[in-house]
Formats: sequence, C-alpha cells, structure tokens
Amino acid sequence: MCQRKKGNIPLIRGKKGRSPRAERRTAGSLTSLTLTGHSVQASYVESRPPSPKKIPPWPSDLCKGCRALIEKVRERYSKTWKKQEDNYRNLSSQLRSQCQGFDRAIITQANTPVGSTIVYSAENKKTLKVTPEMFSTFIKENPFPKKKWETCAVVGNSGILTNSSCGEMIDSAELVIRCNLPSLGKGYERHVGTKTDIVTANPSILVKEYGDLMGPRRPFVESLHSYGKSMMVLSPFSYAHTTPVCLRAVYSVRDFESPIQPMFFNPDYFLSLALFWRSRGLTRGLLSTGLVMVNIALEHCANLHLYGFWPFGNHPFELNAVKNHYYDDKKAIWTVHYMPDEFDLLLRLHSQGVLRLHLGNCRPGIN
Repeated sequence: MCQRKKGNIPLIRGKKGRSPRAERRTAGSLTSLTLTGHSVQASYVESRPPSPKKIPPWPSDLCKGCRALIEKVRERYSKTWKKQEDNYRNLSSQLRSQCQGFDRAIITQANTPVGSTIVYSAENKKTLKVTPEMFSTFIKENPFPKKKWETCAVVGNSGILTNSSCGEMIDSAELVIRCNLPSLGKGYERHVGTKTDIVTANPSILVKEYGDLMGPRRPFVESLHSYGKSMMVLSPFSYAHTTPVCLRAVYSVRDFESPIQPMFFNPDYFLSLALFWRSRGLTRGLLSTGLVMVNIALEHCANLHLYGFWPFGNHPFELNAVKNHYYDDKKAIWTVHYMPDEFDLLLRLHSQGVLRLHLGNCRPGIN
C-alpha cells in the first residue's frame, strides 16, 4: 500500500529547489515534438489560446463557475510547455515504488491464485474468494513489459475533441489508450484517430448499452471490432454487483472468438493509488478509470500526452458549448468521480512539465 503522508504537499519541485513556474519562465519555444534523446517533426501542432485582441466575449450561457476556471486555465496554459525531466522522473519513481503499477495494476494468475481473497475497492467490507472458474478468466501474466514506450496518448472522450483535428497526432503515439469503449470511425477519425492499444470498459456501459449482457451478446462483441486486437481492461472488483457482468463480457469475447484481449483491474492497485493521491490533496470521489490509466502510463511512458480531458460545459478558448462526449450529449453526473478535482490535478502536472495536456485544436504546422 502507498504510505500516507500528512497534509497536502506540493506535488513536485523543479531543479535545485526552483519552482516549476520558475523553470517554465526559462523555457524556450518548441517547434517539434521532443522525445528522449531525439526529436520527431510533428505534422500537426496544437493551436494556442487566442491573443487578447481575439478573445471572444463571454457568452450568456456560460457554465456555472466556468469563468473563473477558464481564466485560470488560460493563465496556466498560455505559458510555453516544456517537459521537466526531473519532475517527471520524480513522480514516475514514486508511483512505481509506492503503487507498483508495473506488477499490480492488472489481476493475473501469477499475482492472484485460486483461493485468494479479493477485497472490493469501493466496498472494502465485501470480499470474494477466487474460484477455479474465475481464475480461468485472469490473464496469465502481467501484460505490461518492464520497459518504457517513447510516446503515449491517453484519450478521454470529452466533446472538446469535436472538430479538433487531433486524430493524426493521437495515432502517431507509440501506445494509444482509450477510455470507456468510445465510438470510433463514423466520421470521427480526423478528430480522435483510430489506433487503439488499450481500451477500458466501465461496467455501467455494459449495463446501459448492452442490457447487462443478459440477452444477445453478439452486438456487444461486434462493437469491439473497432478496437482490433487491443487489450480491454474491465473493472469487476470495485463493487460486488459489477462482477457478474464483467465475467459475462469475458465469456462473450471467448464464445465469439473476438481478437480483443480482456483483463481485469486489480482493486489493490485502485486502493493504493487512491491513498497515494489522497495524501496529496485529491480527497473527493473515486478515481476515474481515465485518471487510473494516466497513472499507469506515467510508469510506462517516457512522454505522455492527454487528449479529451475537459469535463466542463464550455470550450476554454472558443467559449462555445462543449458536449460531455464527442460522440453523444449524455449529461455528466458526478456522483462517483469528482472530475473538477481530477482535472485540476492534470493541469498541475501539465504546468510542472510531467505530462502534456492538450486543450486546443490541432492544425497543420510549419516545422
């Protein structure tokens, strides 16, 4: 388990005691996507916030509390971003040593044998004994190699991706992680890409979209075709009532011989990660699967880029209304996860040069 630290502490300091803000003031302009040890010319660059003369007027239908939030985002985001290698290495090392995502993020036959007791992460008074039948649904060994990918993209599903033209930038990453079985193809390719190496599947989607998988299961399996041979990570051990539907998802994939590779999040890792961030000020709500995947990526990826992480109702630069998802307009209900706090954390990590949070549109660039 991650060890608790008293009080809210600064996330990361820069080199030789300088603050990340001081580090940013010395940063030069970036004209290409910088990778460890070499540089790759990007065919697309992210548009910057508009100049003061071009800032549109505040709309009358601005989401509640969004003006102060957007002003803060613009202030932080207007500074030229540069990776702060010390900050990144510090956080990545802490996550690896204290939460051990390399070894514990996914349940495997190696780390959870028959007879083990699983403790539900959101209902810690409820437990489950691993039976031989359940054990057969676990992957054999850790799917993540003990190496680092050079560039990774974690893609959320915010409507901020609508008309963003970020698909090519997303697909150029060595590893692409998508959240909650998003809609791909159907004209979204230009804006969100198609490449998928890992996709998460929340049990709530299986319940709402596929009838708890209690009826015909072919529609569910066919919906997975757009993710190819990617890994699909399910979360059966947060709440006891979600275990059966996640097991049915695995059986459906097997029965229809889908090439996708299902696996399960480890609730021990969820608990460790929650304790890690709680000691650093993130105290409200359960961690979303999007944030969990960001943390896993921070252990595995030398350069991490985030797209589609914007949980508010207006665009931060253009101020137009933004849908909850780029593929539908179902309203966000923050009862389990507290997305404003999670976004603030991601924005701080962006400001500290740990990861790159993309909030603007992507456009052809001159390199």
